[in-house]
Amino acid sequence: MLNGIVFDIKRYSINDGPGIRTTIFLKGCPLHCWWCHNPESQDPKPQIIFRPKRCDLCQACLEACSHSALSWSPNGPLTDREACKLCGDCTRVCFPEARQLVGKPMSLVEVMAAIERDVPFFDESSGGVTLSGGEPLFQKEFCLALLKACKKLDIHTVLDTCGFASLLTIAQAAPLVDLFLYDLKLVDHAKHLCYTGLSNERILANLQALSTLEANLLVRIPVIPGVNDDSDEIQRIGEFLSALPVRPPVELLAYHNIASAKYSGLDMEYALSSLQPPSFEQVQMYADRLRSFGLAVKV
Repeated sequence: MLNGIVFDIKRYSINDGPGIRTTIFLKGCPLHCWWCHNPESQDPKPQIIFRPKRCDLCQACLEACSHSALSWSPNGPLTDREACKLCGDCTRVCFPEARQLVGKPMSLVEVMAAIERDVPFFDESSGGVTLSGGEPLFQKEFCLALLKACKKLDIHTVLDTCGFASLLTIAQAAPLVDLFLYDLKLVDHAKHLCYTGLSNERILANLQALSTLEANLLVRIPVIPGVNDDSDEIQRIGEFLSALPVRPPVELLAYHNIASAKYSGLDMEYALSSLQPPSFEQVQMYADRLRSFGLAVKV
């Protein structure tokens, strides 16, 4: 039975494509963007996240852990990540849900059962299913199987992707996807490597290929102050997108720092902890520059 690692299923989602949608979040991503707002999605394996504001200091988790992975501090439990076996015993006794297991194996049948519950909402709102992450194509076989299963039921499909996959995988996904939400961070190769950990050569080539195939595309660009909002980078992005065989619409997403607590809860370092979100005027300026290339831009 084909299984995937799912870290969340959001029902009644209205920001991940048209209509009312069910968004399936798959674990694992090849990129490690400094501003990632879902840091729990990067590691393909399940993880324990701790939210100290929810902890009532009952110490039930300490008693439940049989692997000596927890110790106690005045602020609550401390996790030894190397000793932790991800058994989930501590999360099952944490009634305030301060400790949670992020990511669990789910079969194709289980995920489709969750999706099919919402078909009436899809029908009423012209909605459907969005596969997100992480990078859903990181779990290629499971992602493609979900897309095929949805198409068999005539469910509208959206793929939220960073575009880092083989050209073959993109070609396999293309006929199964009604709309690609294509995340474009940077066109500058050196900066992309610095801020995401990988080259963008494959990402740009796949966007070019999808445009050539006349796939339904919405390019989404996060506006990150000091990273991709300088004049030279906006120029590069505008030139690249306007030169595609079919110019895609563009949506700008202003950077926010509300995910910083997640990094702490996962014992991960947040590289942009002092960065402030861009102003409305900064984002509008970005949009106006891109519009000068003949692109349709939404903020």
